[in-house]
Amino acid sequence: MDDDSRLNRWDRRTDLVLGVASLVFLGSYAVHVLLPRLPNAAHVFFLALLYTAWAMFAVDYAVRWRLSGEGPGFVRRHWLDTLVLVLPLLRPVRVVRTYESIQRRRGEPRLSLHARVAAYSTLSISLLGFSGALAVYQVERSAPHASIRTFGDALWWTCSTLSTVGYGDYVPVTTLGRFVAAGMMACGLALLGTVTGSFSSWMLQRFALNEDERRPPES
Repeated sequence: MDDDSRLNRWDRRTDLVLGVASLVFLGSYAVHVLLPRLPNAAHVFFLALLYTAWAMFAVDYAVRWRLSGEGPGFVRRHWLDTLVLVLPLLRPVRVVRTYESIQRRRGEPRLSLHARVAAYSTLSISLLGFSGALAVYQVERSAPHASIRTFGDALWWTCSTLSTVGYGDYVPVTTLGRFVAAGMMACGLALLGTVTGSFSSWMLQRFALNEDERRPPES
């Protein structure tokens, strides 16, 4: 059996498990950030869940590297997977991939291509936005002269950043906060561009279909 087949089999077997682990990671991180007054035992429990999920991501990366047969070139060719391993807050986006894999196994997807692109992009933006809001809130809330003091402030800042509006009423002042902001800007441009492109393509198809319907039949 070739390496690609082995890698595909591994991906099919682990998609659902890793999708659930991604949600567990995000939920545990949210509890850690938003509920600092929980009993110490509860914090230890959720941190254990968080690091267990992260360990699962690392094992998956190592196995996929081994099955690919690419050697050190795997890191270069799969740079996005490497980035997600280092920055696991990006991992919940895998839930989108898990859902898509399940739909493919069931046969023909229920939604059209344009609808799937819009739905998956919206879900990705929501998950990334929530993750980014948690991260920037954690590093900014105690910083001197910070304007982002509550999670509500962080959510508002995330919405304005992902939408590329950038009102400027809330801005990160820490180095880590600005690093998160740069990543959010890049993700916002990419995902919103995808949605806009898909919507434009759908509109063009609809206009073309209407033109065909109005055109008189050839004799």
